[in-house]
Amino acid sequence: MSALRFEIEATCPATGARAGLLHTAHGIIETPVFMPVGTQGTVKGLSPRELEGDLDLRIILANTYHLFLRPGHERIERFGGLHRFMAWPRAILTDSGGFQVFSLGTLRKVTEEGVLFRSHLNGDAHFFSPESTVDIQLALGSDIIMTLDECLPYPTAHEAALESMRRTIRWAHAGYEHYKRRKKGLHCALFPIVQGSMYPDLRRACAEALLELDAPGYAIGGLSVGEPRALSQEMVGVTAPILPPDRPRYVMGVGMPEEIPQYLAQGVDMMDCVLPTRNARNGYLFTSQGKVVIKQAQYIDDEGPLDPACKCYTCRTFSRAYLRHLFQSGEILFSSLATLHNIRHFLDLMWQARQSIIGGKFPEFLRTQASGFSSLTATS
Repeated sequence: MSALRFEIEATCPATGARAGLLHTAHGIIETPVFMPVGTQGTVKGLSPRELEGDLDLRIILANTYHLFLRPGHERIERFGGLHRFMAWPRAILTDSGGFQVFSLGTLRKVTEEGVLFRSHLNGDAHFFSPESTVDIQLALGSDIIMTLDECLPYPTAHEAALESMRRTIRWAHAGYEHYKRRKKGLHCALFPIVQGSMYPDLRRACAEALLELDAPGYAIGGLSVGEPRALSQEMVGVTAPILPPDRPRYVMGVGMPEEIPQYLAQGVDMMDCVLPTRNARNGYLFTSQGKVVIKQAQYIDDEGPLDPACKCYTCRTFSRAYLRHLFQSGEILFSSLATLHNIRHFLDLMWQARQSIIGGKFPEFLRTQASGFSSLTATS
């Protein structure tokens, strides 16, 4: 049904971590993969030339809710789709907008047919249904699209989570049937999203129900909503083994560097998070030596690179002192240089993990990362 094909190259027998190739209409993506977030059709601070040339990104994530409100999916379609509109030749994944809609609180109302919400921009009323979110994403021309789901806050009572989970399943089936009726959908792949709040029984039930769709890939949503990080890991741990082993598994909205190896050890192939880009703009930088909060006075005369182990343009070219100066001065250049580095850090971590899986050394990689983070935490 779709242009997406997943090829597993190697699996760690001790943990189940996988390395593979995700074939899309806009290129091949090596997995495991971290996808930077380009919410409104741009990864903030970086041009497509930097994303493709300097970072060699194969896929980015864009947000259906925001693009629906501005500039509008119909306008983007008239421009030839999001790839042409933003001059990005490689793969794009779009979420369904469910997380953003359900973050609106009192500005939205859930019904069996979908969700009525008011724009955070001007208060205008809109309605998302399982079918309309598929249509919007098809208009955008994404390579991987998501079904509409209901994302709950933490904590949520079991009864409410059960009702929401059942609604998410019904929406997934409705959206998937609509997707199959749309001939235009053949160029992309639709992933249903496993929900169930922080209840293992609901996660298992949701995953098992969504298997009936025989989808080309599956996502695990409803994480990073205020729960303890250990609980996020637990929910992935009970869900991932149920999902088809020959399909890509995508965990949505997670990705602290110290957590990434743990998710990979549970057989996760794809992740996204705003962390590297948002933290970069706020002066919080990830390095092999631990976090760097660049505004701190200790860097005012520091002639060294941000991260001696990193080969990105920022680290090859500029000192910590200069980066601190840019940040303190409010210069736009800081956001670009910091974002470039933080994304590179995440991509390098994924590359190292991939190489260790292919080389049969993932358990050693896992131990090294865990001990390295522990030592950094102890000294920071």
